[in-house]
Amino acid sequence: MSFKEQFTDYIHELQDSICNSLEQIDGKAKFEQDTWVRPEGGGGKTRVISNGKVFEKGGVNTSVVTGELPKAMQQAFGVPDSDFFACGLSLVLHPLNPYVPTVHANWRYFELYDKSGKKKDSWYGGGADLTPYYLFEEDARHFHGTLKGVMDPFGKDKYPKYKQQCDIYFCNKHRGDEMRGVGGVFYDYLRPSVEMDDNQMIAFQKANGNAMIDAYLPIVEKRMNLPYGEREIEWQEIRRGRYVEFNLIHDRGTIFGLKTNGRTESILMSLPPRARWVYNHEPAAGSKEAEMMKYYKPMDWV
Repeated sequence: MSFKEQFTDYIHELQDSICNSLEQIDGKAKFEQDTWVRPEGGGGKTRVISNGKVFEKGGVNTSVVTGELPKAMQQAFGVPDSDFFACGLSLVLHPLNPYVPTVHANWRYFELYDKSGKKKDSWYGGGADLTPYYLFEEDARHFHGTLKGVMDPFGKDKYPKYKQQCDIYFCNKHRGDEMRGVGGVFYDYLRPSVEMDDNQMIAFQKANGNAMIDAYLPIVEKRMNLPYGEREIEWQEIRRGRYVEFNLIHDRGTIFGLKTNGRTESILMSLPPRARWVYNHEPAAGSKEAEMMKYYKPMDWV
């Protein structure tokens, strides 16, 4: 079985596993599946959960797309006329309770071919990051510690390197380098090498994907029943506004999907159902919200 077939099978298995776990913890809402086809080649399975007891909106999507690489992406990759294959799983979960963090994760594989059909490049990418509105430091330590634990067997250098890349990437530069959350790990353009061949790369991806439930659900279980009011909802919506800004202005996955004629509804699934923008908003001095602002910058969690 080819590497792209192996990874395609894996993301579909992971989609089933994650969706089952999320439905169990929500106890009310179920995922609805929308299977779509891309005219140029390939398609995907969009699964959305909404109006649940725990999750206000979320999606766990898989896509497997092929075809001619659009001109805009040829320029971005610095390649001439090429065909491509891309597959991946992407998830975003926006909980109802402001004390439960939003989470995002993505694991993907990409191949590039010349016009004769010969593979000329391939790479892996992925990561996971946590966006709390109110932070319990033990939650950030648990999330980061879980990710570090699955990466360390592949090299002690992996977590610190990819943690730093996450801090840099998931950042609203137009907001003075304000991170959208407390980070996690992020990596891209990982090519097979002497250090990690294709088999090790897939094992690395699987280890990270399989860790998602362990990294996130214990946090959800601890915080989902905490009481909250209008003040917490307002702050949640303001910070969700920052989430929207990042996804629409900076996110590579959003840009790639839209420029390759991906399915717009699936791409924009990541946006929250509610958000707000308050002109020149500053949280009150000494408030929990003002205290939270100190966490939206790179910090060591493990």
